[in-house]
Amino acid sequence: MLTTIEANLENPIHASATITLLNEYACDVMGGNKELSLFVKQNLINELIKRPTALILLVFENDLAVGLAIAFEAFSTFNAKPYLNLHDLMVRSSARGKGIGKNILSHLETIAIQRGYCKITLEVLEGNTRAQKVYTDFGFNSYTLTQSTGRAMFWEKKL
Repeated sequence: MLTTIEANLENPIHASATITLLNEYACDVMGGNKELSLFVKQNLINELIKRPTALILLVFENDLAVGLAIAFEAFSTFNAKPYLNLHDLMVRSSARGKGIGKNILSHLETIAIQRGYCKITLEVLEGNTRAQKVYTDFGFNSYTLTQSTGRAMFWEKKL
C-alpha cells in the first residue's frame, strides 16, 4: 500500500526519511555517487524548515519511505505567477517500476494547480533516460522560445 504525504519536517519520522532518501539518492550514480556530507545531514532539515516555499513529498510503502520529492516555489516574470521547481525526485531502487515517480508527479501537479502555479520545472541528466521517460510520459519536455534561439539549457556557477 502506497501513501503519499506532504512532509512535516518537525515530525522526526518525516525528517529522518527525508535525509535517508536524499542520502540514498546522493549515493546513486544519478545523484553524484557521493554520500551527503555530515554538515548537510545535520543542517538540511533546519534549513528547509526556514524556507516557507519548500515543499517535500514522501511516499511510504507500508511503513518504509520509498520516494521523495523536494520542490521550491519560484516566480515567472513572463507569466506574473509563481511556479514550482522540482529540485529532487528519487525513488528507492528496490521500489522502482511501481509507478511511484508518476505518483509523486501527480501529487505535485495537484498541489501546483491548487496554489495557482503556472508551471512545474525540473532538471534531468542527459544520461538518466529512465527518469526522462517518466517525465516525458507525464508531459514534461525541454522548451524553446523559437527555433532560432534553440532549447533552454541549465547552467550553474558554484560559489
